[in-house]
Amino acid sequence: MTGESFRIDRWLWAARFFKTRSAAQQAIEGGKVRLNGDRTKPSKEIREGDQLLIHIGAYEWSVRVVQLSAHRGSATVARTLYAESAESHEKRALEVLKRRRFNEPASTLKGRPTKRDRRVLDEWQEPD
Repeated sequence: MTGESFRIDRWLWAARFFKTRSAAQQAIEGGKVRLNGDRTKPSKEIREGDQLLIHIGAYEWSVRVVQLSAHRGSATVARTLYAESAESHEKRALEVLKRRRFNEPASTLKGRPTKRDRRVLDEWQEPD
């Protein structure tokens, strides 16, 4: 399969980094996925041996493409499509440990506070 290539968004979906191809496309367009150190487009063809840097939330994967597949299989099959660097694995393990020990309260907040949230904040901030 040396001459074979697939779209990067399709491979990311098959390797189970994203639940849908459209989520993979949005991540690529948003600069969350880098191919061989450069920003790319969802239609870019990847080949075996390419390096990918993938940011998902607070986590970062640095992987090398080992096999190509356009079909989404089980998680065990998907794991054989790439090889993660040891440094990347250690970084993610450290991030998991940090999140387990201290969860940032603001990480769960999305957007503006609701009216109820605002009242709770005001109660908390007002001196007695």
